[in-house]
Amino acid sequence: MSDELEAYAADDATAGVFESLAAMVYASDDFSDVYRAVVEAAPRLVEGCDHASLMLRGTDGRFVTAAASDEVAELIDTYERELHEGPCLDAIEEASVYHDADLLDGSPWPRLAARVLETTPVRGMAGFRLLVGDRKTGALNLFSDRPGGLVGESVDQGIVLASFVTVALLAANERQNADTLRAGLASNREIGKAVGLLMAFHKITDDEAFGMLRKASQDMNIKLAEVARQVVEHHNQA
Repeated sequence: MSDELEAYAADDATAGVFESLAAMVYASDDFSDVYRAVVEAAPRLVEGCDHASLMLRGTDGRFVTAAASDEVAELIDTYERELHEGPCLDAIEEASVYHDADLLDGSPWPRLAARVLETTPVRGMAGFRLLVGDRKTGALNLFSDRPGGLVGESVDQGIVLASFVTVALLAANERQNADTLRAGLASNREIGKAVGLLMAFHKITDDEAFGMLRKASQDMNIKLAEVARQVVEHHNQA
């Protein structure tokens, strides 16, 4: 199979996974099933990902693991909560994405890295903030067993998956109808992609990138999702 055909096949497979997840969101009253489906799908959707978890803030303000792909991901979440450091907690509290591709080459979280290296096969980690409105609700966590396994493309894919989870969280909170959810999923994915592209191109933070999108939306008097779509389209044509 040629590289081009392989790419088409991969795109079709990814679309199929997202369609299945979306169908669960629209139909399910038990979102724990949706969360589990997301973390189990992550290794198929994100390059270099071997394990995944979803950590959410409970009603008492404490963080809990809502779903984990396996015992390894759940264990690392436990370490983060015990040590009060790691990509998940930092993504929730400080910035939208935290990424350490190689724990063997130093780490922003030395105590966590030491424990992870000692007790698990994981060698790279990334955390992606989840927002519902302006509330920092939790984070999607991705783990790789290979140093350098979570590359730049992995981060872009993680942003898209986190955008999907955001829609699921919104649905869980507001029980929106299927048409609204479909529109929200499409726009959130485009906005997530556009923010990631602007961050990479301009070397700016996620807040600054989102601010650029919002200002362009206001200046041009068009919807934010449409601005994001045009940014992504322009990048694909470049």
